[in-house]
Formats: sequence, structure tokens, C-alpha cells
Amino acid sequence: MDKSTIRTDLAVEAREMWKESADKTTELPGVEARDRDVQGFRTTTVRILNEDGEKELCKPKGTYVTVELDVLMNRENDAFDRGASAVSCELREMLNINDGDRVLVVGLGNPAVTPDAVGPRAARSTMVTNHLVSQYPRHFGSFRPVAVLETGVMGTTGMESLELIRAVTEKLKPSLVIAVDALASRKLSRVCRTVQIADTGITPGSGVGNSRAAIDENALGVRVIAVGVPTVVDAGTLAADLSRQAGVNYLPPEDYRQFGGDMIVTPKDIDAKVGDIAKLVGYSINLALHDGLTVDDINMFLS
Repeated sequence: MDKSTIRTDLAVEAREMWKESADKTTELPGVEARDRDVQGFRTTTVRILNEDGEKELCKPKGTYVTVELDVLMNRENDAFDRGASAVSCELREMLNINDGDRVLVVGLGNPAVTPDAVGPRAARSTMVTNHLVSQYPRHFGSFRPVAVLETGVMGTTGMESLELIRAVTEKLKPSLVIAVDALASRKLSRVCRTVQIADTGITPGSGVGNSRAAIDENALGVRVIAVGVPTVVDAGTLAADLSRQAGVNYLPPEDYRQFGGDMIVTPKDIDAKVGDIAKLVGYSINLALHDGLTVDDINMFLS
């Protein structure tokens, strides 16, 4: 399968596709990967080390951590709390910030389009403390100063998201930006069941062939951690993947797109799934940024 025609934002899937196309005894150059269990959830870390790795996986050099949240979708007891704890644990390892450093959390996407609303909904589950820390230090001085921005999309604002984030960053001067966005997956089994954390920043829309300006350290002058959730699968990619698994009449994704156009696929209950996973992402960010918090503390703060 030609990797260049398959649309996915997930590094773990890019590595899977490379393994499928290569000899099983061949090592992937410039890439390290490991799996582990965190709070009962499987996590996969893919590190792209150099230009060889960038070329093979078509991703920028950096660290990508994928947390699989199947247990959360099964509604098991305490699954939300454990899922938020697992994602926050992986996120905290990437933060590399000091006590008291200001953080800007950015919700990317269109709140009026459900599959694209993960960013805005996660932002609304993020504790906004920047003004409280400065105005009421006696009561909120132990919190990290956190500001939140929802960028909207160019069709509703007339501006690139990067332009808005850069303006706010220049004024606020945060030590770190956390950008939350919806992603595209190769497989329906990962839609709204996976969170990817990356220290490379993000290029909104790249997974569905509608790339906007990259939001990263080069553009903003400050480190950018990207937190993404796959909510859609490109129809051509899905059709090609299913036909390959079935072993019948395989055609590459671009051939399916000739018949089906630039369609994307999303679950029928996407509204509920986006609501659940966006809340988990927001709570995970809170747990990672503020030491000693619990889910109950966050519920009380946001109520």
C-alpha cells in the first residue's frame, strides 16, 4: 500500500503501514518504538530520531505517544478517571515546564461541525486560572496560570488559526502552548478511542487533505504540544484498508476517491463520542498542569 496516498495523522499507524510494506526482519531506520501499560490502558511511544525516520513515516522528527482508550468506550467502572489519569501521565512527561510557568491551551476546530469540535469542547473542560492566580493569589496561588483560546476556523473568522495564536502568544508570553485538535485515522476502530500526544506541534487539516499553516515552535517561538483525537476516516483510505484485509479486488485509495470523491466517514453516534473524549482530554490537561488535583476537584471547579 502506497503510504503517500493513505491519510492518517497517527504516527502509530504510519509505523504499522511501514511494517506491512516491509520485510518483517527489516528494521525501521531512524525510529524507536515501545509499548507499555498505564492505568490499564495500552500506550505506544514512537520516536522519530532523524531525517531517515521522517522520510519513512512522513512525520516530523519528535515523540508521539498514543493512548488506546477501548476500556473507556466499554463504560467500565472508573474508566473515565483512569483514562484521564493515563493520558495526563503521558502528557506530563512531555511538558518540561517549571512551577508557575504560564500555559496557553488552544482548542482548534469548528464547534459547529461535530467531528471537528474536539478542540473547542476540550477547551471548555479546561480550568482557566490565569486571571485568578494574578487577582486572587491567596486562594489560587497554588494553581498554574492557564489561559484558553478557541480559534474557530478560517471560514468563520477569516484568519488562519496560527495568526490568532501568534497574536495571543506574543501578548500572553506563555512558556508552553498545548494545541488540541481532531485528527484522521486509518481505521474506524481507533476513531474516538485514541489520544495522540506529540511534541512536534500540529498542522490542522493535514489528515483530510486540507492542510493549514503549521502550529509549532518555529511559528510561535514557544514549544507546542499537540493533543489529538481521531474522529474521522478518509473514505478512500478506509475502502482500501478493508479491501486489503479481505484480500479481494484491492485498489489503492486514490482509485476509490475517483468514484467516491473526497468523502470522510464518522460514526453515527459521533456527537456523544466527541463529547466524552473531549471531556477526557480537557480533564487530562487539568491533571497534568495542576499537581494534586482529582477528577472531583475539577468537577467542582468547573461547576
